[in-house]
Amino acid sequence: MALLSMTGYGRGESAARGIRAEVELNTVNRKQREVRMNLPRPLFSLESRIVERIQESVSRGQVTGGVVVHVSDALRQKSLRIDGVLAASFVAELRKTAHALNLPDDVSASHILNLPGVVVTDGAGQDADTVWPVLEKALSAALRQLLAMRRKEGAALGLDLKRRIASLETLLEGVKAEAPLVTTRYREALVKRLAQAGVALDPRDPQVVKELAVFADRSDITEEVTRLISHLRQAKSLMKAHEPAGRTLDFLAQEMFREINTIGSKANEIGITRLVIEFKTELERIREQVQNIE
Repeated sequence: MALLSMTGYGRGESAARGIRAEVELNTVNRKQREVRMNLPRPLFSLESRIVERIQESVSRGQVTGGVVVHVSDALRQKSLRIDGVLAASFVAELRKTAHALNLPDDVSASHILNLPGVVVTDGAGQDADTVWPVLEKALSAALRQLLAMRRKEGAALGLDLKRRIASLETLLEGVKAEAPLVTTRYREALVKRLAQAGVALDPRDPQVVKELAVFADRSDITEEVTRLISHLRQAKSLMKAHEPAGRTLDFLAQEMFREINTIGSKANEIGITRLVIEFKTELERIREQVQNIE
């Protein structure tokens, strides 16, 4: 079975050069595709790359996820430096101002650390281009796990749908078997009602023949049965296809509801009505399952 469920979870982790990235992804059913990622502010520029990678693997459903990046102590220490030129400029200006205002020269090292821009980091763990290679590997691992879960659940959904479609085919065979008897039973009921009313009826009477012909034409369900057979074949074929099938299966389910409702209206006969009810009940279960197929 090639069906994919829209429900899944995946987690990936990768580490290199003092950077460790963790990615979590969750997917649930949704008519359209929607991706929402929670990223650290310095990595916002990577959102489009992440979304693009996810969209390559997920065509339908709502995807939510989060990214966490850890930077090693060694890398943080290595990235720290003091801008000596800027600090010297600050100190020179502060001393000049203090002298002009006749203030004590009390500038200390601790004061220098609080001056804007003097303490500098090279953005370890914050630079998007530096983080991306590590993050990409974590994202790929999360997507693999996510797709594996979606395939597993999709296979279970496929088996269930296969059984239910077989059930619909059996019910439709019952409808086909009952259809030729509809006019016969109508004629028998008509004769019986007229006899109970004390009206003698000649089955060869032109009016009777015309009435039966009109009824037979009005209750003919050949076209609807043919379309249902076609829809069921298409549904079975889609379940083997290597492409997203959820939307098309949902459309076919709607079309089958329309056809079976027409059959129920046309062939107003107890035997077919019972089969129509069973068909619609099983079809509703199929439609519920289809809602979670990509």
